[in-house]
Amino acid sequence: MIRARRPGRAPALAMAAVVLGALAAGCSGASGGSGREGVRSADPGTSDWVEGTTAESVARTLHVEVPPTATQTAAAHRRGFQDDGLILSFVLPAEAVDPFLTQLKPEQPLRLREQPFAAEATPATPFARLGLPEPDSLPKVREGQVCAPCKGDLNWLKVAVAQIDEQSSRVYLRGVD
Repeated sequence: MIRARRPGRAPALAMAAVVLGALAAGCSGASGGSGREGVRSADPGTSDWVEGTTAESVARTLHVEVPPTATQTAAAHRRGFQDDGLILSFVLPAEAVDPFLTQLKPEQPLRLREQPFAAEATPATPFARLGLPEPDSLPKVREGQVCAPCKGDLNWLKVAVAQIDEQSSRVYLRGVD
């Protein structure tokens, strides 16, 4: 028996095969792209870090004035597809912490988190890049959002303060520009 072909059926089957093939390739990671779409590297040293970044340049972008009493100042800038990540950290004497936080003018009072968070995903801009632990991994951290949205191109800014000893605390600032 000879079957008559229906016009238009072959192109529809070919189109369905192409769509299914594209979906399968996208799910398997064989998209032909960089392999970074939607994935953040857990390795803080891999890509998109801006070389030569200074604490002064990051502080300027974050609209933050680093106190003159700050020591162990470190910063990094990571270029993103749409937004850039910025991190800044420094140590302040105990008596300089509250005046610094006051000049930030956070949206809400900072909250004290007694316990570290359980291990979670690596942030897009990890403080490990600066050789520091994540503030989320530390106990007794005062933290909060400074602004969102912020002035200029800064989308948001968060602060965390971890006491090192009776005389000093480390300030962590993370923002997205």
